[in-house]
Amino acid sequence: MWEGFKNFILRGNVIDLAVAVVIGAAFTQIVDALVNGLINPLLTLGLPPQLKSIENAWLIGPFKFGLIVSAIISFLAKAAVVYFFIVRPFQSFAARFTPPPAPAATPEDVLLLREIRDTLKGQSR
Repeated sequence: MWEGFKNFILRGNVIDLAVAVVIGAAFTQIVDALVNGLINPLLTLGLPPQLKSIENAWLIGPFKFGLIVSAIISFLAKAAVVYFFIVRPFQSFAARFTPPPAPAATPEDVLLLREIRDTLKGQSR
């Protein structure tokens, strides 16, 4: 049972991609909660009240530069949460259960060249 589950998790194909999209959509709520409940309050911890809302902080005429800055900060925060809390732990988890790669087979022409080299060395002595 666990072997089949491990193979399912560690292989990559279209079904796994479809599952990843569905799980990713559901997981968005967790990432948003981490960003909105932890990261954003930490970022605004020492700011004065008028700057707590970045969207309205940099309003220049009709242009809302604060909205762009807020979207960039939100994207970077979400990317950091996904990378450090999901990708990195999964990579270390997967590395524990993935067998080491088999040594690369030596091509036949390389073996033949080595044999010729060894024969020539033997003749020169």
